[in-house]
Order: sequence, then structure tokens, then C-alpha cells
Amino acid sequence: MSADAPAGIYVHVPFCLTRCGYCDFNAYAGLDAMKPRYLRALLAEASLAAPSWAGVEIVSVFLGGGTPTTMAPAELGALTDTLRSLFDVAPDAEITTEANPDTVDESSLRALLAAGFHRLSMGAQSFDPAVLRALERVHSPQAVRRAFSASRAAGYANVNLDLIYGADGETVESWERTLQEAVELAPEHLSAYALTIEPATPLGRSVAAGEVPAPDPDVQADMFGLACEVLGEAGYRHYEVSNWAKPGFECRHNLGYWERRPYVGLGAGAHSYRDDVRWWNVRPPEEYMATVERGELPIGGSESLDPQDAYLEEVFLRLRTLEGIPSSWVEDERAAPFLESGLLTDDLGSLVPTERGMLLLNELVIGLTT
Repeated sequence: MSADAPAGIYVHVPFCLTRCGYCDFNAYAGLDAMKPRYLRALLAEASLAAPSWAGVEIVSVFLGGGTPTTMAPAELGALTDTLRSLFDVAPDAEITTEANPDTVDESSLRALLAAGFHRLSMGAQSFDPAVLRALERVHSPQAVRRAFSASRAAGYANVNLDLIYGADGETVESWERTLQEAVELAPEHLSAYALTIEPATPLGRSVAAGEVPAPDPDVQADMFGLACEVLGEAGYRHYEVSNWAKPGFECRHNLGYWERRPYVGLGAGAHSYRDDVRWWNVRPPEEYMATVERGELPIGGSESLDPQDAYLEEVFLRLRTLEGIPSSWVEDERAAPFLESGLLTDDLGSLVPTERGMLLLNELVIGLTT
């Protein structure tokens, strides 16, 4: 991918109401007093980073975290105004903010929409109270419904709901009820992620101590299959392993990652990528802010991909999507077993994973490239 290809901007906001036990993101609760200084640091970092991206069209901006909506809409609006003034942000750029159901209401959502955030990604996770408790989520299913209704009343026409499956105590039946409740709300986009256990998290430590069972991969596979079935029947296109969208509502920003387009990351721990070079900011918010305040880019490290690593990454990322890879990239005898077993299809000269193939993505990549 050319370094001057259309790019995205990711902005990391590390503040949360509470810290969920499964989360290993660079996110913190109880740091509200830091928000004004952190916003100033984001604006300063954007000024420092922008010159090297001159002339590159920005087609998406994504605020993630953490929970960006723990900051005021006016603060987030000031951030997007600054980004538009410093970068070549396309007039029709997709601009998304993540939100927790308990941090938004109709008034704040109207303000966010007026500030240019026309895509909303809400962390619902489940409509089963027991599953929410297992995930240590503080919101209720009713809070999700209320926040979603508020988003529609505020004028949002592009809403994503994030779901997680495989938590302790969740059954295939309760997961099906969550899927059906999500479909009844009719968001434009749905993301469904299998719960993974990260060792350094409270949940990871509980699993290691035998206090909580690890997710059963066979049950999670059944849940993935059920999501494919229920969401497909509801008219959602399964365009990436964990993402479904109504036609035309695929997430442009996330597609940029899977298509290996360049992106600039702003904020504590944010990653950037361009021309087979990846770099990342220091993670601790205090260190991040202090570095930017000295007038320095807060880069914590970098890596350059050699041609073979870049190729393997491209194969892996493309096979996550319905784009697939050109069949010319793979010798016929390598592809044949996967075509015969129904893990791949040949779609007009592209090798595209089936939904069963998406479930066995690592096996596919290894089999096609080694």
C-alpha cells in the first residue's frame, strides 16, 4: 500500500468510569482530573505529527479507549476541529466515537452529532444481566436500550453495537437471546468478539487461579456460528471475521487496518503505521503528556516489516475479510485442500474464506503460506 494512500486517524482516550476485569486496553478509572491536561496534550501531539502527513487525505477518524464519551462533547468537538485544521480530513470522512451506554444521553448525543461525530460505536457487550456481571460491566441491558433509543432521537443514523460472547455462565441459548435483542434494535453495524483471556488482567488472574473457568473454544465456535446465522438472516453482511453491517455501513476506519492503509495514532499507547513501518506511543498517560509538553513526539518504539513479514501480514488481514487474496498468490496445490474442504471459495479469481474458514483463520494462513 502506498504511503500516500488515504489514511485514518486513531485517537486514544484512556479514561473509563470503571475498569472491566477482562480489559487489557490502556485504560484507567479515577483519572478525571487529568482530562484537561490530556486534551491539551492530544492537540499538541496532533500539531507535532501533522507536518509529516501533509498531502495525505484522511478518510476516517476514530476515537477509542477507554471511553471517549467520559469527556464533554465540547472537548471532543474541539479535538475534531483541530484535526480538521491540521490534517487533510476529507469533507465526507467517517468520524466515529466509542461510547459506554452510561456516559451518553439524548442531549450529549445531539452535541456529539453537531460536533461531527456521525458514527457511534456503543459497548453493549450483552443483553444478559448475568453475563454483564461476569464481564464486570456496570451498565444494565436497559441502559443499552435507553442509550440506543437516545441515539436515534438525537439523529444518529449510523450506530454500531459491540457484543462479547463466551463469558462465564453464558450459554448458547442466552447468546441467541442477546443476538435477537440486538437485531430488534436494528443498528446499522454489529461487532461480535469472542472473549479472550489476557493473563495480566484481573479476569486472567482469576482464570489462572482456577476461580473462573476459561471460555470453552467449542462453545465459542458454536456461538460464532449462531451469530453468522442470526445476523445473516437479519440482513447483515459478514464482511470481516468479527463484524457485520447493513449494506453500505461497513466501518471505513477498521477496513483501513485490514487493507493495510496508513494511519496515525494520537494519545497514550496509540499505534501508527505507514509504508511497512509501525510505531507506537508511550503507554503511561503521565509519561505521554510530559513528553508532548517538552515538544517531543511521544514515540515509545517502532518496527519495520521485511518483505516476507509484510506479505504474511497482508495475507492474514485480507483473509479476515470478504476481499480475500488473489488466487495468483497461492499455488494451486496449496489452495486445493481448503477449497475442497469448504474453508475457501474461489470468487472471480480471489480466494475468500467461508464463515467456517474465518473460524479457522490461523490454519488457513499457515496452510497457504508455509
